[in-house]
Amino acid sequence: MEKLKFEDINLSPEILKAVSDMGFEEMSPIQSKAIPYLLEGLDIIGQAQTGTGKTAAFGIPIIERCDENSRVLQAIILCPTRELSIQVAEEIRRLSKYKRDIFVLPIYGGQPISRQIKALKKGVQIVVGTPGRVIDHINRKTLKLDQVKMLVLDEADEMFDMGFRDDIELIINKVPKERQTILFSATMPEEIVKFAKKYQRDPKLVKVVHKELTVPRIEQYYFELKEHMKTEILSRLLDIYNPKLAIVFCNTKKKVDELTIELQGRGYFVDGLHGDLKQAQRDKVMSKFRSGNIDILVATDVAARGIDVDDVDIVFNYDLPQDEEYYVHRIGRTARAGREGKAFSFAVDRDRHRIKDIERYTKTKIIRRDLPTLKDMEAVQSDILLERIRGEIAKGELDKYEKMVNILLEEDYTSFDIAAVLLKLYLTHNRLEGHEELDTVDYGTIGIKPMSRIYINTGKRKGVSPRHILGAIVNEAGVPNKVIGQIDVYDKFTFVDIPAEYVDQVIKRLNNRRIKGVKVKVELANPRTR
Repeated sequence: MEKLKFEDINLSPEILKAVSDMGFEEMSPIQSKAIPYLLEGLDIIGQAQTGTGKTAAFGIPIIERCDENSRVLQAIILCPTRELSIQVAEEIRRLSKYKRDIFVLPIYGGQPISRQIKALKKGVQIVVGTPGRVIDHINRKTLKLDQVKMLVLDEADEMFDMGFRDDIELIINKVPKERQTILFSATMPEEIVKFAKKYQRDPKLVKVVHKELTVPRIEQYYFELKEHMKTEILSRLLDIYNPKLAIVFCNTKKKVDELTIELQGRGYFVDGLHGDLKQAQRDKVMSKFRSGNIDILVATDVAARGIDVDDVDIVFNYDLPQDEEYYVHRIGRTARAGREGKAFSFAVDRDRHRIKDIERYTKTKIIRRDLPTLKDMEAVQSDILLERIRGEIAKGELDKYEKMVNILLEEDYTSFDIAAVLLKLYLTHNRLEGHEELDTVDYGTIGIKPMSRIYINTGKRKGVSPRHILGAIVNEAGVPNKVIGQIDVYDKFTFVDIPAEYVDQVIKRLNNRRIKGVKVKVELANPRTR
């Protein structure tokens, strides 16, 4: 079955709007296969791993089939753990955000039962819970299952492994026989198959069958980190490896837009690509990427289809993909035309299990790496600098600089001291300068040219972002993008760090020009604001 977009099937406008807010462009393979069957009211057995989008696969049909006008329990979802119950309930809430009269409640051990009883008395249509706590409520008569139309067993194999089979059967026997039974399991042992035959009616088997794909000549690594660390670690890796071209993959359009603006604000030459862009806009972005006018492309899987660029050095999985096949397609963007390439993946919490799934599918090892430190960055930058020094010495043409060195030598400074100070000055103004903490990073320019800060009297309230400022300075003032430092956009004004030699040029060419339709005033910033 071909992958579908959410707009391709008969979903309510409220669901489509919620899905759009979440930034999803198309259904994952398990969603494409499961949702049409579930909307028809059919039973299914779905074989899918965590992280493949299976929650939306059963969550969307449940929301669509629930009667908003009735506050009785209509759907129950059983999960093996408290954490999964909370996660599933949160996602169903996000999917039902525009269905104001749909109420979802997670029930699990470890939370005061009185709070859950109070919520159940008010009336909820959907309950997500662990088998033990669900039975507790059944015994207390605070959970009535006689109106349930849909029953979901999520991660059934894990529940069976944890010894919940008897509890699950007890719950099923309390639910009306005329119901829709939905079973999801990562594996299909004989016990699960027999169980399905006993409690389901002619279930449809929904399984994503992967093609056999190989990933040769690509070095694959992953980093374990927290969500808020991703952008800083990505920046460090970009600075360490300095790729000629790189692609950064995100799972949603919203994240592509957010990350693109963040990286532009940090001084990288980057643009975003996703399905909301018109074809002309996509062609323009790809033209800039192919020609090297941008070094980094941030993209969703949908938008990246058809990208055929040979010189991509590194692929970053900023978000791990929902499907192993997507992983192979993503990293295949590097190592083209016989070249070698690198793929770096960021793993947050439950994503670590996804790494193992991807390894099994690709039959390759993804090596865990420690997060890059300042020492790592200093070592790489030192190597780069030494190579540049050797190259300049080989070229010659150093007469003007030798005269300056001779002045210092005549004052009894040693050549060793002079060289050390010059290296210190260089590295102080290098990007390493600001990489001290993950949440406070100052990205200056590379080089030893003195920097100045300019003030522009427009900001966020006028819809201005760092990319608008960067574009104006590059295109209108003719300043090379590589030398522009930090761009700080506030509500009503913006500060930009640029080399002192360009200050007069920027002020002259940008003053009284328009940035995003607003005529701006540009001047040298007050030293106290620096």
